[in-house]
Amino acid sequence: MTELKDDYFAPVRIELPNVATRGKRPNTEPRHPERRTKKTPVAISPSARRPLLVIDGDSFAHRAYHALPKTIRRDSNQPAGAILGFANMLLRLYQAERPRAVLVAWDTLDAPTYRHTAFEGYQGGREFDDELIDQLELIPDFVTACGFANAKAAGYEADDFLAGAVAREEKRGGTVLVASGDRDTFQLASERCTILYPVRAGEMARIGPVEVRTRYGVNPKQVPDFIALRGDPSDRIPGASGVGAAGAADLLRRYGSLEALLAAGRFPAQAEELRLFRSIATMNPTAPLPRIRDQKPTWDEAAALAKKWRLNQLAARLSAMR
Repeated sequence: MTELKDDYFAPVRIELPNVATRGKRPNTEPRHPERRTKKTPVAISPSARRPLLVIDGDSFAHRAYHALPKTIRRDSNQPAGAILGFANMLLRLYQAERPRAVLVAWDTLDAPTYRHTAFEGYQGGREFDDELIDQLELIPDFVTACGFANAKAAGYEADDFLAGAVAREEKRGGTVLVASGDRDTFQLASERCTILYPVRAGEMARIGPVEVRTRYGVNPKQVPDFIALRGDPSDRIPGASGVGAAGAADLLRRYGSLEALLAAGRFPAQAEELRLFRSIATMNPTAPLPRIRDQKPTWDEAAALAKKWRLNQLAARLSAMR
């Protein structure tokens, strides 16, 4: 089996956590309760301080498929590069971030979304290898075996589940890490949500509101407006005529929003089209989500599945993560 080093998808080095203080709680009771004059703050549980990790499954499965050799096979000589690469990425992220729970979001490739219905050219021309599709159907099984959650439903994209998970976690007062190679997710960046964006082999940039403003020249909430004006070649969104990234950012700094600049009479011939593009670029936070409780990884089950697939090195790494 061929495995790459120094990459998101390369084998993760196992480092066991420090267990010397596991299970011990600090004594927060006052020495003289009768003298207490102020209400004692409610202690925050350790899990509440740990982030929710939300992963764009399709984004990383595609990256793994194209990054690793097609000679990596599983049982019955079936393809396994995307599975192995995704698994290595998942373990690396879990080890680095120690989240309270993990949710992996998926597209439904055989069912169109409202975006496809509203704009015929949306994502036009995309084709996927049969070997990639085969592995996309199996990776959610691996996620489940690890004790983590999947989100997938006809009519929604992975992006929508990311937005829904962020909205729910922020509402409960938690923090979120969104791992994705799609810059559309920059619209989710906030004081409680950080985007983990792959930039080079073995490295992910942490994107918050400041980084969005530095990269795009706009605030996170303006990203859908920015995409509508600039366009998005990967989704086949053409954008406003004659407007590039710099022009889109300048317009939004001057007017504040797409709606404001349209109200001022800019791009009258494209007004409805640009509103449609903005709608397409906006992630839908109402996507249906599973309940996401604190999770305890089931590495043994994942190791058993990897062994069944004859991915023995992966199985060994999983077993070492007990």
